[in-house]
Amino acid sequence: MASEVTGSVAEPVQCPVCFKDFAASEINAHLDRCLLNNDSCPTSTSQEMNGPPLKKPRISSEASSPTVNTTDSSEARKSTTPPSPIFRMFQTNINKGPVQSERNTFLSNKPIASTAVSKGKKRHSPDEMGAGKAMGQFCIDPPASNTLIKTPRDTTPVRALLNIDKPLADKLRPTTLEEYFGQNKVVGEHTLLRSLLDSQEIPSLILWGPPGCGKTTLAHIIASGNKKRGTARFVSLSATSTSTNEVREVIKQAQNELKLMKRKTILFIDEIHRFNKSQQDTFLPHVECGTVTLIGATTENPSFQVNAALLSRCRVLVLDKLSVEAMGLILLRAVATLGISVLGEDLNDRIDQDELDPTELRSEPKVYIEQKALDTIAHLCDGDARAGLNGLQLAVQARVGAARPGQSGSGSTPHDIVVQEEHVKEGLQRSHILYDKAGEEHYNCISALHKSMRGSHENASLYWLGRMLEGGEDPLYVARRLVRFSSEDVGMADPSALPQAVSAFQACHFIGMPECEVILAQCVVYLARAPKSVEIYKAYGNVKASLRNHKGPLPSVPLHLRNAPTKLMKDLGYAEGYKYNPAFSAPVEQDYLPEELRGMDFFTWKSPLTYNL
Repeated sequence: MASEVTGSVAEPVQCPVCFKDFAASEINAHLDRCLLNNDSCPTSTSQEMNGPPLKKPRISSEASSPTVNTTDSSEARKSTTPPSPIFRMFQTNINKGPVQSERNTFLSNKPIASTAVSKGKKRHSPDEMGAGKAMGQFCIDPPASNTLIKTPRDTTPVRALLNIDKPLADKLRPTTLEEYFGQNKVVGEHTLLRSLLDSQEIPSLILWGPPGCGKTTLAHIIASGNKKRGTARFVSLSATSTSTNEVREVIKQAQNELKLMKRKTILFIDEIHRFNKSQQDTFLPHVECGTVTLIGATTENPSFQVNAALLSRCRVLVLDKLSVEAMGLILLRAVATLGISVLGEDLNDRIDQDELDPTELRSEPKVYIEQKALDTIAHLCDGDARAGLNGLQLAVQARVGAARPGQSGSGSTPHDIVVQEEHVKEGLQRSHILYDKAGEEHYNCISALHKSMRGSHENASLYWLGRMLEGGEDPLYVARRLVRFSSEDVGMADPSALPQAVSAFQACHFIGMPECEVILAQCVVYLARAPKSVEIYKAYGNVKASLRNHKGPLPSVPLHLRNAPTKLMKDLGYAEGYKYNPAFSAPVEQDYLPEELRGMDFFTWKSPLTYNL
């Protein structure tokens, strides 16, 4: 084959399957043989034996070729329809029914056409799918008191929760915008992005938001819609584990896809702020010319972490922290999928007697969860859907694991399992406070503390101090900011504020956390209640402005103000005419400013300097 490929064509074209170069006139014929896995094509065999290096796989999940039945291949080729404009290996939905999401089937145990799912696991009949088909169809309003959300009885045994190989948040990742909650401002009805997604016109995007708000999920929803239509290829990378060479390899494959298949590539980069400026420059020409559609996800402010040139080529979407209501919908969708019934306040009605067959002996207990427990998760997860779903999974796993087999008598019905609020609190332990000591929230919280003290709001000042300390902030950093505040915002209105702040800093340095938290709280309340004056701050700002805006050389120090330690300097006029103030009983008339600045009052002068007040 190598001898056939090296023709007279000047620019060879790389095969996207075996990664070998061929003449442009021969690439189509080679692809037909290579994609159909024909024995007469030696490149197919060589790829199966050698394959591309492990460091450069076809990163997208759709790059793995579907298995082709080679029996009666000659008869199959005779009966096939004329070839499609898109080659068979890229038609991911060919000869397949509707693609069901993996998270819809992880508790249904319905046979899946993946070789990595059924290893060592029992396959159940399709009748045992349970509530998996009802994804997204659940009661939005919380159940009233003494009520029960009913779920189908034919559900997978709840002990399957203990054997899943992925976190619940990953298993239940939505695939459509209808299942995507909490970001209506960005992808709601009648929004610009929603209309672009519906028309498959995907621009390059930078998704900026806190952890667990749905950045990765939105990228996968975009990819799912494009893969169903076969209009684009989706590649997912993480900046934490991807090198620049791997990115260049993906871009090279995207160029071949666009040249041969007329199909674009959507490149998703998670944690894109982990790439440095030179690595981000790799994307610039390819995003500019449309070779790849870049979707970057970041928890950091893209104004500081993303290259300005790349930022100008992308649209920034700000995803908000999920509200408690959105978290409630996500949790209700999860329990409906798992086949878990939601209880009201009365636990005596947890068993629906109408659903039980007197002759039925269940081998697995029925799992219930209190509505109050779901509300607790929604509040404690702090808008992080990943933390909320994984906390739900942990609580259910712990309760199911506690119900050991054999606790009930032989032939008896197992006791039902109820997940209560205390079980959820034990699993989550504490609230997940969004705080990054070197990121966006660090500067947001210290700014809120400073402005609250300036506004003399002692309650808000204590709250923002608590947000920082409970989030893991260095107490000495907070103490240093209080020292600055005592002079900048209190100043001469209360001169004792500065010694108070310095004492607080020294005390924090002596004893550390957590004992020093009350010392900082005392200083914060003192500064919030103290009278405020920015007179010194403004005056010194005017001095800096005067120095920066002065034209020409700076004026020299007047001779009478200069020191004269030697005879030569005295002969030159240094200190001549200086009036020693303590030697006079009355105020002394004497100039202290240079001649060019005589009469200047920095406390009242209007400088062009803009203050960050």
